[in-house]
Amino acid sequence: MKNMKQIHPLIWNVLIGTLFGRMATSMSIPFLAIYLTNVKGVSPSQTGLIIAISSLVGIGTSFFGGYLSDRFGRKIILYISIFMWTAVFIGFGTVQTVAGFFVVNAMNGFCKSIFEPTSRALLADLTKKENRLSIFNLRYTAINIGVIFGPILGYYLGSSKTTFPFFIAAAVYAIYGISLILTFKNSTYVSNNVQDPKKRVTVKEAFLITKNDRILLWSIIGLILVVAGYAQFSSTLPQFLSNTSKIEDGAKLFSILMALNAIVVITLQYPLLKIGKKYSPLISIVIGNIVTVVSLLGMGISDTAPMWMIMMVIFTIGEVLMFTMTDMFMDTIAKPGMRGTYFGAMGFMQFGNVLGPAIGGLLLDSFGYEKPMLVFGLLALLSVCGAPILLYVQWRMNKTVTLDHTNAAVSK
Repeated sequence: MKNMKQIHPLIWNVLIGTLFGRMATSMSIPFLAIYLTNVKGVSPSQTGLIIAISSLVGIGTSFFGGYLSDRFGRKIILYISIFMWTAVFIGFGTVQTVAGFFVVNAMNGFCKSIFEPTSRALLADLTKKENRLSIFNLRYTAINIGVIFGPILGYYLGSSKTTFPFFIAAAVYAIYGISLILTFKNSTYVSNNVQDPKKRVTVKEAFLITKNDRILLWSIIGLILVVAGYAQFSSTLPQFLSNTSKIEDGAKLFSILMALNAIVVITLQYPLLKIGKKYSPLISIVIGNIVTVVSLLGMGISDTAPMWMIMMVIFTIGEVLMFTMTDMFMDTIAKPGMRGTYFGAMGFMQFGNVLGPAIGGLLLDSFGYEKPMLVFGLLALLSVCGAPILLYVQWRMNKTVTLDHTNAAVSK
C-alpha cells in the first residue's frame, strides 16, 4: 500500500496482535510434545492424539467460526474467542493429566478456528478491494516474524521442561484482547457486515450454499492436495533427515533448513508478490504448487547439505506463491454477506495437514529411509494432482465471467 496512514487502526491492531500472538504460541505449543513425553511420561501414541486433536477440532469448527461472525458481527466473536483462548493457555499451564491436556488442546483448536477466520474477514471488511492483497500479505509477514523468534524464546524459557511459557502466552492474548476492545471503542467501525435479521442465513442454509458452490468445493479439494505436499516440511522431512544414513546430523540440518525457510519467506515474499499480482490468485497457487513439487523431487536425490539448502529455497518460493494468495482467492469468490463463512470454509484445507503426514509416514514405513526418491517422488505425485483441479476451477471462473458479460451485453 502506498499510504500506510490510510490503514485502519483495527487493521494495525490485528497485524501487531498476530505477530505477538504467533510468537507466544510458537514459543509454547511446538514444545508440548517434548514436555508430555519427557516430563510427564505420556506415551508417544497418547501424545500424538493430544497434538492431533487441535487440528481435527479446528477442521470441524472453522466453518462455524466464520459463519458466526457473519451472523452476529466480527466484534463480539473476536472478543469471545480471544478471551476463551487466554483461558485455554492458562489451562495448559495448570492441567496435570492426559485427559486435561487432551481437552485443553481441543479447546485450543476450537478457539483458533473461531478467531482466525473472523480476524481475516475483519481485515477484508476494512480494506479497499485493490489493497486487500497487500494487507493479507502484511498478516503473512507478521506470522512469519513471530514464528522466527517464538521457538528461540521457547528454547531459552525451557518450554520443553515447564509449562510456565503458557502463562506468558495467556498474558499476551489477554493484552491482545484488551487492545481490541480499546481500539474498537476509540476508532470508527461500522458493523455493516452483520446479516439483516430478516435475511439471516441459518447455519444449515450457509452449509448448503457453500456445499453447492462448485467453485468453492473443487477449490478446497485442490487446495487439500496442495497443502498435503507442503505438510511434508513439518512431518516427513524431519523424520527422514533424522534417520537417514545419507546425512550426518540430520536433526541439526533440519534446524538450519527451518531458519532458512523463515529467512527466505521474509526476504522474497514481496518480490514474489509482484509476480503473483500479474496472474489470478489461483494461477499463482498452481505455480507455487508446481515449484513445491519440483523441490520434493529434488529432495529425493539430495545427499549433501548444500543440495538440501537449495531445495529448501525452491520449496519456500513455492510456499510463498501459494499461501500469499489463498486469502485473496477466498475473498474473491465469497458470496455477499458470507465473507466470514467462506474464510471459515478455508479450514477444510487443513485436511491436507492430516493427509500429507499420514501418507508420508506410511511411505517411510513401507520403503524405509534409504529410498528417498520413492518416498518424495510419490509425495510429489500426490501434491501435483491439485494443479489440474485448480486449473479446472480457474476455467470455470473464467467461463462464468464470460457468460456474465454476454448476458449483460444481450440485456442492453
